[in-house]
Amino acid sequence: MSNPIPESERTEIEAAAFRRLVDHLRQNTDVQNIDLMNLAGFCRNCLSKWYRAEAQERGFELSDPAAREEIYGMPYEQWKEKYQTGPKQDHKS
Repeated sequence: MSNPIPESERTEIEAAAFRRLVDHLRQNTDVQNIDLMNLAGFCRNCLSKWYRAEAQERGFELSDPAAREEIYGMPYEQWKEKYQTGPKQDHKS
């Protein structure tokens, strides 16, 4: 695969795409995590875990609730009360 984007710019572009994905998920609260998991194999919680893991790899301690708030745009419990519908369904990642 050839990519014409210089490595020096690539991280910024990837970060911007990630922020757009997170913003898109924040705007589309009707899309439930279980739906994302069933269709795409990941959900908002997966993103928060990946975010936390990458932060820790770089020496930043981040709690699970803080990582989730970065992805959800609010505390997770608040998001669930406001937007989660249907029965809670756990998934394995």
